[in-house]
Amino acid sequence: MERIVRIEGQEMKISNPEKYLFPDLPLSKWDYILNLLRLAPYLLPYCRDRAMTLIRYPDGVYGDSFYQKHAPPYTPKWVETVGQGEEEIILLNNLPTLVWLGNLACLEFHLPFHRYLKPDYPTELVFDLDPSLPEFAPVIEVALQTREVLQQLGLDGLVKTSGATGLQIYVPIEPKYTYEQTRKISSFIARYLVEQNPSWITIERQVKKRGKKVYFDYLQHGKGKTLIAPYSPRAVKEATISTPLSWEELPTVESPKQFHQQMIFERLEQIGDLFRPLLEGPRYRLDEILSFLDRHLSV
Repeated sequence: MERIVRIEGQEMKISNPEKYLFPDLPLSKWDYILNLLRLAPYLLPYCRDRAMTLIRYPDGVYGDSFYQKHAPPYTPKWVETVGQGEEEIILLNNLPTLVWLGNLACLEFHLPFHRYLKPDYPTELVFDLDPSLPEFAPVIEVALQTREVLQQLGLDGLVKTSGATGLQIYVPIEPKYTYEQTRKISSFIARYLVEQNPSWITIERQVKKRGKKVYFDYLQHGKGKTLIAPYSPRAVKEATISTPLSWEELPTVESPKQFHQQMIFERLEQIGDLFRPLLEGPRYRLDEILSFLDRHLSV
């Protein structure tokens, strides 16, 4: 069984629309594509002009998965791509491309930290916080501590759930600093937090050595690395969404899994896009911080 859809003048076939991608809910491929259409005004602005890394689950969340970065041979001509060597990488710049990717059972949309035209200059500082235990409260506490440090440095950030177990903090910056420069700052912040809170924050990369501590991952923010996009679905049985939060509501959140495809639209209707300042708000300059680190520290 197939369905034919026309999106912004582009016609495409939706194969196996009745297949359950999230069988526990249950949520079919057709349901998922309809949800992507509703998520598009929120998801697409953050993906624009960024070379995508996608994760496909042809048989749903309980089936095998694989990464899709390079455009496959059957990519429609209207899908925008950017060349990288002999390969073309998909750009998620419009609604037809999003629906086409939904038909390919792309259940996660991951982004680099830069736009493809400025590959050496990230548009934000990002910190990825992951718990070592199921409890979510320690991650919240580390996020709040991180914000305090940022504010002491004259910065501020926006927070979102990963859609899995953790939180991610984004600091909008002017895209004029290299990854090497931003690494100096992120490393300094990470090590300072560990020094101040050694019993419950770690930058240890090996999971088995973290114990019960929250992992403060500053290394994920780097050239060639990616992070889940704001408002991207996640390939978990609960059909979660990577959801922006307000700092005020953060202490009341029990789990990232309470934000999912079955509730996200009511939330968006009520409070809108809390990450919008990342696109439209002021962007921080890092010159003074970098100057201080160059004078006083080796990080």
